[in-house]
Amino acid sequence: MALLLRLVALSLLLAVATAIRDITDPCSSEIKDFQHLNSSGLHLTLHHPRSPCSPAPVDADLPFSAVLTHDAARIASFAARLAKTPSARPTSLDEQQPVAASLASVPLNPGTSVGVGNYVTRMGLGTPATSYVMVVDTGSSLTWLQCSPCMVSCHRQAGPVFNPKASSSYASVSCSSSQCGDLTSATLNPAACSSSNVCIYQASYGDSSFSVGYLSKDTVSFGSTSVPNFYYGCGQDNEGLFGRSAGLMGLARNKLSLLYQLAPKLGYSFSYCLPTSSSSGYLSIGSYNPGQYAYTPMVSSSLDDSLYFIKLTGITVAGKPLAVSTSAYSSLPTIIDSGTVITRLPTGVYSALSKAVAAAMRGTPSAPAFSILDTCFQGQAARLRAPAVSMVFAGGAALKLAPRNLLVDVDDSTTCLAFAPARSAAIIGNTQQQTFSVVYDVKSNRIGFAAGGCS
Repeated sequence: MALLLRLVALSLLLAVATAIRDITDPCSSEIKDFQHLNSSGLHLTLHHPRSPCSPAPVDADLPFSAVLTHDAARIASFAARLAKTPSARPTSLDEQQPVAASLASVPLNPGTSVGVGNYVTRMGLGTPATSYVMVVDTGSSLTWLQCSPCMVSCHRQAGPVFNPKASSSYASVSCSSSQCGDLTSATLNPAACSSSNVCIYQASYGDSSFSVGYLSKDTVSFGSTSVPNFYYGCGQDNEGLFGRSAGLMGLARNKLSLLYQLAPKLGYSFSYCLPTSSSSGYLSIGSYNPGQYAYTPMVSSSLDDSLYFIKLTGITVAGKPLAVSTSAYSSLPTIIDSGTVITRLPTGVYSALSKAVAAAMRGTPSAPAFSILDTCFQGQAARLRAPAVSMVFAGGAALKLAPRNLLVDVDDSTTCLAFAPARSAAIIGNTQQQTFSVVYDVKSNRIGFAAGGCS
């Protein structure tokens, strides 16, 4: 009996200690990122870029205007990609003569801008494996990370820079390999070749950030799961706005993306829940529960076959459809993207949405426009009575937006409608996707939505 009482007392003490730890350190449960593989696929913890629990958070004092500046660069990069802007001459990078001046032509074709709007997770690389914080991007294909000796430049990152010499499974990739030839479609830039026949990749982004280095292969790992011969970029010149991440994890529709390279083992699908800054979400690669989602077909587009296009068919505010024609929604192609913060809509659709939301919130004091956001209110989103807004897609799938998905707080006293007008493409951004479970079923050519994904 005495032993039982001691065990009960010990259990109570442990429970109290855990509660005190969680109160004093709200990130204690997220210090070790959750990674495992089971019958339902590979599961990784996903962090909001502005979360204090992120392993590589953006600066806490970063103003929201800077987030919008990054976002505008990402939108411009999409426009350039869809317009198929011609590339400049190839860049040269040589092991024997690493000359910074040789990189003057970078950036070449803009990929998708990355930085403060992108979520991050962890990825292991090498033998023995070391963990690195990676930006997750559905708009990019090639996965790359900074590599020593960083012959030209490396940006500041959380944790050590990957050292190829410390990995027994590392190998560079020759210029004659098929993977080297695949770089043009993966990075939108031509491959180059070193004097020792090592393939050189060039990944450049819409905000003038870029990474240039050697195409390589090594063992990639997530927790206890490892996959050999993973092709990625070993960056020797990495400059720009990548936060404190080690590099970028590409999930676009391309044979060099992480998704396609893991697909033979895990399957051609991935899902995520993009968390708010006060919680954590997940990224899963592999099988999923198809019954929990409502689906919309992926739309084929000759503009860019690596991006994920869908069809927006309607928006309702307080249960009433916007006063626009059905054709207004399809006047521009629509992309769903994990790294864009503010959703862009065709101008006529945006104007109707802005007017409808403003009318529904007529009793809430308005506020001046903030940067590109022109429908703003006094107060914070969580404390305002916002109308019920639903975004409806072909096939009947819908995103029923909570106030946190409809409005975004731009400072301590102002919140704004988290939408803006589009010029070249409509984009479903991550503010609207937050806390939903979103599955990209590439094999079945569909995208699904389910509420309550991060819970």
